[in-house]
Amino acid sequence: MRTVNIGIVAHVDAGKTSLTERILYETHVINEIGKVDQGNTQTDSMELERQRGITIKASIVSFCVQAHELKVNLIDTPGHADFIAEVERSFSVLDGAVLLISAVEGIQAQTKFLMSILIKLNIPTIIFINKIDRRGAQSDTLLTRITEKLTERIIPLSTPDNLGSKQAFIIEKSFEHDQAFLETCLEQLALHDDRWLEAYASNENVSAEQIRCALTKQVREAKLYPIFFGSAMTGVGVTELLTGIATFFPTNTNVEDAPLSGVVFKLEQEVGGEKIAYIRLFSGRINVRAYITVCQRMDAHETETHTEKVKKLHVFKEGKTIQVASVEAGDFCKVWGLQDVRIGDIVGTWSERIKDLHFVAPQMEARIEPRHPEQTLQLYRALVEMSAEDPLIHVLKDTFHHELYLRLFGEVQKEVVASVLSEKYRLAVHFSETRVVCVEKPAGTGQDVEYKGAEGNPFVATVGFRIEPGLPDSGISYKLEVKLGSLPLPFHRAIEETARETLKQGLYGWEVTDVAVFLTHTGYSSPVTVAGDFRKLVPLVLMNALAQAGTAVYEPLYQFELNVPAHAISKAMFKLSALQAIFEQPTLRGDTFVLTGTIPLTTAEEFKNGLHAFTEGEGIFVTKPGGFRKIEHTFPTRKRADYNPLNRKDYMLHILHTY
Repeated sequence: MRTVNIGIVAHVDAGKTSLTERILYETHVINEIGKVDQGNTQTDSMELERQRGITIKASIVSFCVQAHELKVNLIDTPGHADFIAEVERSFSVLDGAVLLISAVEGIQAQTKFLMSILIKLNIPTIIFINKIDRRGAQSDTLLTRITEKLTERIIPLSTPDNLGSKQAFIIEKSFEHDQAFLETCLEQLALHDDRWLEAYASNENVSAEQIRCALTKQVREAKLYPIFFGSAMTGVGVTELLTGIATFFPTNTNVEDAPLSGVVFKLEQEVGGEKIAYIRLFSGRINVRAYITVCQRMDAHETETHTEKVKKLHVFKEGKTIQVASVEAGDFCKVWGLQDVRIGDIVGTWSERIKDLHFVAPQMEARIEPRHPEQTLQLYRALVEMSAEDPLIHVLKDTFHHELYLRLFGEVQKEVVASVLSEKYRLAVHFSETRVVCVEKPAGTGQDVEYKGAEGNPFVATVGFRIEPGLPDSGISYKLEVKLGSLPLPFHRAIEETARETLKQGLYGWEVTDVAVFLTHTGYSSPVTVAGDFRKLVPLVLMNALAQAGTAVYEPLYQFELNVPAHAISKAMFKLSALQAIFEQPTLRGDTFVLTGTIPLTTAEEFKNGLHAFTEGEGIFVTKPGGFRKIEHTFPTRKRADYNPLNRKDYMLHILHTY
């Protein structure tokens, strides 16, 4: 059987989950359509998802079309900005996507952001304009907005009639009997293919079937985006959408003797603690009781491989999962037995079809505490378990102050974490106020060295460092100015690991980045010296060098694109300036001004919250991480989570006490 894996993506409330329910109903997977507001849908299973009517965790269901000749695995993805990482992770395993746009609300902030990712990753995409039965639904105006704000490469394949009423219906475009439609198709095809450009320019006679085939090819290559109209609530246009999914998305068939290649894109954990890995298989086959290779990325340059045994396999079939003995290429599966596995791991060998997505790190944090202090250890274990399932949950343990912190994308994520802890672990928690995570960067050059046997150095080791400003976005650059053979390799490893760990807390408590660290001096006495000597000495020397260099504190920025109607541009620029944004001159596209620039993370939310009011609901504010900006005046500090090496007396008392 052929297989295709698709995702549904959209801004919040565009109707993703409702469309999934309608599709499952139309394909006879379910007998009754669930409703988001009643909390009985197939894909939203978390209590918070039911309460808020939003999707938080990506869910997978399957159905068949074309008389059961094509199996479709569908991922119903989140649309809220706080869960964009979950959306990006889902994109890595898609053959195609359905971008949902509400005919009433039109193009919204996440719509624009999602479309930009789909275009960047070259994912074939169908645009489905939903809610044509709702009062205020738009058609021609919305198509114009799509060409202005999303892409000009669109082909509407249907037209809505009786728009805005429960009796709304669609009229399909005809390749055989609509000459104006064929001309439109030919114009679009000519933009991306010289052969069709020549045919268009010379008025060459081409058949409707030739145009249909060329259109299908360009959609599969993500050069064109077909548009369908319909309503998830009434079912109008959904059959046509299903035909479009079967026609325009590339399908998967198993290639005999192809090497095993897949990627882990989701993890779950059973009550007993066993992991369940969700894998998209690009080629080859997985069999029960077989040993498979798992490749993990340790950092930007290093990977490790190991083998694990498959205990059990499930595949998705018509709204359920069923146990199977093997899984073939192109399918999704759930695998038991892979205990040392993480999201993003490669199963088998790497394939060019595996998309390497860079997940943005969260730039906010909040302290989390159990309502009952005696449950702190239980809370920490639960958070570690949750972070194993979701690598975008960053848990920080401050053993010095006995506090736990979470790195976050937004306030809604707090609700999600609290809800999971309550539902799954029976833990009630509360959070401190969220704060922005800053970084430190060296302001100059500093160096220090401590020699073994010198007064005040109780460790049988010599270490020297020089610190300099590094290149932008270079992180920590670690280089040797001593001969590699001057120390045993385990000692070199201990020095570098400790240096990187030490730089997680700079002079003001923030992580130090864009820094070049040079190891200038080393020394040891065999067989007396142990790795612990270096691990305890390195923080003293490195922090002294950093203190000499000095650091500045930098706050995170968003890059933004703002679309506002002409009447609101002056007010928008005034508000942005007041919130310390820096922007270019606005440009006029149609009747909309477009403004781009950067804004501090601390003030972006305030602008976003007020946008709807002064633009009368027509403003779109899209943001993405935009680096860091130096704070020139008063800056925030972060308390250290250990004994400060710059306070030598306290540090040495602690170290020698545990030495």
